[in-house]
Amino acid sequence: MDRAAMGVAMELGLSCGGWCPKGRKAEDGVIPAKYPLEETPSDDYRQRTEWNVRDSDGTLILTVGAVSVGTALTVEFARKHKRPCLVLDLAGALSVDAFRLWIEQSRIRVLNVAGPRESKQPGIHDRAVAVLRQLLVRPGS
Repeated sequence: MDRAAMGVAMELGLSCGGWCPKGRKAEDGVIPAKYPLEETPSDDYRQRTEWNVRDSDGTLILTVGAVSVGTALTVEFARKHKRPCLVLDLAGALSVDAFRLWIEQSRIRVLNVAGPRESKQPGIHDRAVAVLRQLLVRPGS
């Protein structure tokens, strides 16, 4: 999900960044250098997840159906760090206006985007990219 969000941000000319596990560890190998991420001291995904929540103003979670165990950890970190968290089920209707209102009311300037791994929800990357293109495009663009 991280790469889906960063890819769309770069495509739209938005700044992006965040944390990744030590060694740029990812489920599918090493995260390419084109993604502007800093490595955490640990290769544990939980540290990356917590630091991305901690260092953002709010977290958007994209999922299909129920939140997975790993994604639920992101929700827990949002509560721990008192950050707003919005869960969007991509199986339902998308309201861009509701998302923008949440961003505005929560005063989010740095958005963390999270969700399940592709191996846990096949096709989630492509669905997330399509939705993020709608959500992150600036009005009037």
